[in-house]
Amino acid sequence: MCINNILDLLINLIKNMSVIIVIAYVFTRTKIYSDILKKKTIDLKQKLLLGVVFGLVSMFGTLSGINFNGAIANIRDLGPAIAGLIGGPFAGICAGIIGGIHRFALGGLTAGPCSVSTVLAGLIGGLIFLRKKGELPNVITAVVFMALFEAFHMALNLLIVRPFDVIYEIIKNVSLPMIFTNAIGMGIFIFIIHNLVREKETQRQKELIDGELKIAREIQMSIVPKIFPAFPANDEFDIYAILEPAKEVGGDLYDYFLLDEDHLCFTIGDVSGKGVPASLFMAVTKTLIKAKADISLNPDEILYAVNNDLYEDNDSGMFVTEFLGIMQISTGEIVYCNGGHNRPYLLRNNGEFEMLPKTTGIALGVAPDMPFMSEKIKLNHGDSLIMYTDGVTEAMNINDELFDEKRLENSIDGVIGKNAKEVVGIVLNSVYDFAEGANQSDDITIVTLQFNKA
Repeated sequence: MCINNILDLLINLIKNMSVIIVIAYVFTRTKIYSDILKKKTIDLKQKLLLGVVFGLVSMFGTLSGINFNGAIANIRDLGPAIAGLIGGPFAGICAGIIGGIHRFALGGLTAGPCSVSTVLAGLIGGLIFLRKKGELPNVITAVVFMALFEAFHMALNLLIVRPFDVIYEIIKNVSLPMIFTNAIGMGIFIFIIHNLVREKETQRQKELIDGELKIAREIQMSIVPKIFPAFPANDEFDIYAILEPAKEVGGDLYDYFLLDEDHLCFTIGDVSGKGVPASLFMAVTKTLIKAKADISLNPDEILYAVNNDLYEDNDSGMFVTEFLGIMQISTGEIVYCNGGHNRPYLLRNNGEFEMLPKTTGIALGVAPDMPFMSEKIKLNHGDSLIMYTDGVTEAMNINDELFDEKRLENSIDGVIGKNAKEVVGIVLNSVYDFAEGANQSDDITIVTLQFNKA
């Protein structure tokens, strides 16, 4: 046979091998193979079904083969070998018997040894399955196995079939194409299966992480108060807050609690970064603030103590901007301190508003023993303090434009007469309307404190 004919034979075998690989791949998407991947023991019925499917694959390998002087150059052994490797000896032998009987029925010079080889392909594949306790061999092992088996197939024909010079001529021409295509076909299949295993493991890990993040989000959201009205018995003031993490969990925080019957402590903060690390830092910060807050301390003293605690053993280098205020409920007087956070807006009852003056203080956790300074303001009846994180002003739309302070001020303008919840909703909706469906790039937190005492 000339080199062109051998190449034609090889090309045809590769085409047929591709069909078998597609069929085998489709089978890997069935429930049976899903059970195999999950290490579930498949029953006799499933093994028989596996054998029948790959027995038919083996028959296709024969029928699509190329007849050469009474011998059929084919990829018949692939089906039973695959069945044995993924389903064990019973499935492999069943597929081998089906493919072997079909080959024997077609007759021809090599019918006997080729039929026996097909059965042995399923048996040896099954023995490898047992040896590796159901684990698939790697690609190189699978290619070597199939190449050696097809070499054995060729040797068996040389040993049994006569006249020798006729079978030698056949084997000389078909052996390399058959060994090559069967080996490469097995290698491709095993490669696909290993990728499928990795894909399923990745999906499993993703689902596990998603589940853990969902729980983490629920835990984080349970840390911040979210029952409103927050203090039904205190009609002197109204407070409302919302936290929308950019990811499953985030680094924004807020809190409010009574220090005594006449003093409300409230805070809002923003941890550097996002995700789980930020959420853990946020939980630590909120816990420290509540632990350090005391009626005998000013906000600057509280933040000073929290800053030193956060800085200690802060190997991650994370930090948190924090605004902390204490309001005397009977008078509306607020003492506040700002640790590098966005300056809140003071909205007067006549509609005028302004940012609170700056105070001395940097983000917490950056350096120890840093100075902080408190300032005072007084809320009158109908005045509000609007606090937020930079997820509001740095929200981006589809054109990568920032919401910025100007748009925030536009959203605040005209909210006079609204209660705290309505003010938060107006600001939040303004951000969402501006974003126009763009992905949220940072956590968004808004807190409004409104003084209602005449």
